[in-house]
Amino acid sequence: MSLRRGLADYWRRTLVVTVALLFIWFLVTFVVGYFARALDGNFFGWPLAFYLGAQGSLVVYLGIIWFYDRYMDRLDREYGVHEDDES
Repeated sequence: MSLRRGLADYWRRTLVVTVALLFIWFLVTFVVGYFARALDGNFFGWPLAFYLGAQGSLVVYLGIIWFYDRYMDRLDREYGVHEDDES
């Protein structure tokens, strides 16, 4: 029973972090882009809102990937399901 409880806790924590990061992705992709249209301006021929949204969203996406990798590596090691590096 202890192994089953441990795996259930592992998957619950994985699901929680995945849903939270997907929510952040949704906010950055759709909500911020929608409200950024109110920004006026021109940046090298592109609307300022497009430029800020495109550059800012890439930074956030890289942050999401970095955080997920670090979190899951730590969680895998905590529950003993990590893969050894082959390097």
